[in-house]
Amino acid sequence: MENKKKIDGVSLPAAILIAGVIIGGAVLYNSNNRLDKKNPIGSNISRDDFQLETEQEKIVIPEAGRVLPITWGNLGSKLVSVGAIDPKQFQSLYEERGQFTDEYKKLLFGQNDGKLKITRENSAYLLNLLWALGLASKNPILDSGEMTDRRYGGAGNFASTGGWTIAVGNPMDHYSRHKFFDLTSEQQALVDKVSRGIYRPCCNNSTHFPDCNHGMAMLGLLELMASQGVSEEEMWKGALTANSYWFPDTYLTIETYMKSKGVEWNDVNPVEILGINYSSASGYAKIASQVTAPINTQGGSGCGVETRQPAPVIRPERQQGGCAI
Repeated sequence: MENKKKIDGVSLPAAILIAGVIIGGAVLYNSNNRLDKKNPIGSNISRDDFQLETEQEKIVIPEAGRVLPITWGNLGSKLVSVGAIDPKQFQSLYEERGQFTDEYKKLLFGQNDGKLKITRENSAYLLNLLWALGLASKNPILDSGEMTDRRYGGAGNFASTGGWTIAVGNPMDHYSRHKFFDLTSEQQALVDKVSRGIYRPCCNNSTHFPDCNHGMAMLGLLELMASQGVSEEEMWKGALTANSYWFPDTYLTIETYMKSKGVEWNDVNPVEILGINYSSASGYAKIASQVTAPINTQGGSGCGVETRQPAPVIRPERQQGGCAI
């Protein structure tokens, strides 16, 4: 496949590093979406954008953050102990920019007994931790789902797998390899059900096909919520919260659209909003086209998705052309 080709309306060169940069072989997500040579790791909204918090931001992505219905515990140290995260590489990426805070250190090495809060500042860091968790956690979705479809050349060819180079050894050495959870059959069925309904605006795939980092991180989040007995309703709410902080431009635009239809953000149905009609690349493109002044017509994630009528079909995110985080 030549890099100059477009697939489903997406220009592959733009999709590679539109909001990220490979540093030491790793493409990692951080808290600044702009390609700044001094701070190149990308995310969605810079801190400068948050100096004056709008009423809309207070509702969708409040600066104070939102509490997720989970406890992180010592999962960070478990990920380190099995090699799913190489602590030296991981830590150095943040230390070089003065961003490895006490909070980050505790999440990676310590015990975290309180409910996990996602904020604008830590949302990128949490995404990276959850990415490692989703990738490494043993789960039937990874073993026999779309990721293993032979049409795509093997599970190791995706952005969510080949792109995770902050592991000890080959990332595929950790793919669905480690037993972090003992999900009951009911809990696994819940993860399977909810994962099929959660989309992301960097592609048209559901979390059940976690071919990019955002999908893999969401899978890890769903497994963690299910393992701690979180109800289906709260899982949907938690997923919408995470997606909103990971793709703020997208959900600020969707909030504008819903408000124009007379629906306040606090009253939206997370199942509907996370579905293909709103949260997929094609769904979001249609929503954004109906907003007079959309926040961002590229999907909000910096994944290079153009909104010029992308085809609503499954498009796996290859390592060389996948979501740059």
